[in-house]
Amino acid sequence: MNLFDLTGKVALVTGARTGLGRAMAEALADAGADIVGLGSRPMPDLAASIAALGRRFVEVVRDLDEPQDFRAIVAGILADTGRIDILVNNAGIILRAELLDYTEADWDTVMNVNLRSAFFLSQAVAARMIDAKRAGRIINIASILAFQGGIRVPAYTASKHGIAGITKLLANELAPHGITVNAIAPGYAATDNTEALRADPVRSRQILDRIPMGRWAEPKDMATAVLFLASPASGYVTGAIVPVDGGWLAR
Repeated sequence: MNLFDLTGKVALVTGARTGLGRAMAEALADAGADIVGLGSRPMPDLAASIAALGRRFVEVVRDLDEPQDFRAIVAGILADTGRIDILVNNAGIILRAELLDYTEADWDTVMNVNLRSAFFLSQAVAARMIDAKRAGRIINIASILAFQGGIRVPAYTASKHGIAGITKLLANELAPHGITVNAIAPGYAATDNTEALRADPVRSRQILDRIPMGRWAEPKDMATAVLFLASPASGYVTGAIVPVDGGWLAR
């Protein structure tokens, strides 16, 4: 029995163009799911990699910093694919500045992309799952900063604490409908969001010294966690936040 078999499923992944989102979309496709990638720009590389895996790819270009009609977005996807079984709320942005210099504009941008869109897209997808009487999986991408404060990233920290909270809230309300809601909390990963940190030799060394595994996470390190939480076999797991951090939180 293949516990990770997603044949016939459709997964909607936000922020799927690069980094963690792309790696998770490819992992889900490799397990048999067709992929809907939602991002602020076209995703030709992801489209090619999903096609190479023999799965269908549908591209939805939307800027989640701008107001969106999430119910209309979901309706459009369903008109094309017929179903959404898995939602991965991965889209995220991080804007760094000293506490006293942090602007309202930066705060609003981060919260809109990281938290507001995740909640209202989950709401829209869950409504259609319930209407169809179909079990489903919602997987939010949190962060180790859902457990810690961090420095110079007030909006990001607030948004990831918020993701942890709404993961539990959604899990409570959607469990009776067979919809599980969980989160993955990645540690420091080699993605666009950490480019500035990795380029700073002092800060990079401080981070690596704290990680028991001694390296930055790679996007592919999220594959097993997303497959577990997306799979039919994890139907009794809900409201969980799963760190994938090389041991950072245990240090």
